[in-house]
Amino acid sequence: MQHWELLFFFFVIAFVYASVGFGGGSSYLAVLAMYSLPFQEIRLIALLCNVVVVTGGTLLFIRHGQVNWKKIIPLVLVSVPMAFLGASLRLEQETFFVLLGCSLLTAAVLLWRQNRSIPEQVDAHPTQANYTRDGLLGGSLGLLSGMVGIGGGIFLAPLLNLIRWDNARRIAATASLFILVNSISGIAGQLTHLPASIDWNRILLLGIAVLAGGQLGSRIAIARFNPLVIRRMTAVLIFVAGIEVLYKQLV
Repeated sequence: MQHWELLFFFFVIAFVYASVGFGGGSSYLAVLAMYSLPFQEIRLIALLCNVVVVTGGTLLFIRHGQVNWKKIIPLVLVSVPMAFLGASLRLEQETFFVLLGCSLLTAAVLLWRQNRSIPEQVDAHPTQANYTRDGLLGGSLGLLSGMVGIGGGIFLAPLLNLIRWDNARRIAATASLFILVNSISGIAGQLTHLPASIDWNRILLLGIAVLAGGQLGSRIAIARFNPLVIRRMTAVLIFVAGIEVLYKQLV
C-alpha cells in the first residue's frame, strides 16, 4: 500500500469523531481527495470506515441506555431508502466534490453555532416526538448523505441540538445509529455501480486503523463527554477540509 501515513490520519480521525458519536466520513473523504484516489473508491472507503467506527460506539450507547428508539425510528425509517437512492445516483466527479465541499462548510457552521450544551433539565422533559418533522429531516439528510458518502450524523446532530430534540448524550447516540444505518444503505447503493478496480488491501488496512481509533474514542465518549470542546474541534476540522475540497475543484 502507498501512502502509509493514511493509517495514522485515519486512526486520529476515527478517535476524534467517535468521541462525539460521529463516524468521520467527512474527514476521510477530504483526506482521500487530497491523494487523488479513484472517485468511487473514496466514497466506498469513507462509508465502510463509518460502519467500522460507529458500530462499536452505537453498541456502547445502547448498552448504557442512551438510545430512545421511539424517537429514532422516524428518522431512520425514511433516511435508509433515501441514502440508498442518493448513493445509486451517478454523479460526475467534479459535481460530487463541489457538493461535498459545500456540505462540509455548512456542517462546520452548524457545529460552531452550538456554543452551549443542552441543559440537564432536558433529561426530565425532552421534546415530544414529531414524526412528520423527523421523517422529513431524516429523509433529506439521508439523500444528501448517500450522494456525498457521509453517514449524515455530522448534519443531524447540530440540527437536533438546535431544536432541543433531547440531551447531548442521546443526540450523540442518535447520530451514531443514524450514521451506521445510512452508511450501510449507502454502501448497498454504491454496489449497484462499483468499478472492478477497487484496492481491497488498502480498504482493509484503513479499516483496521479506524477500528482501533474508533474503539478508543467511543469509550472516552461514554466515560467523559465534553460536547462543546469536541464540537469546536470538529467544526474547525471539517471547515478546513471543505475549503480544501472546494479550492481544488474551483481554482
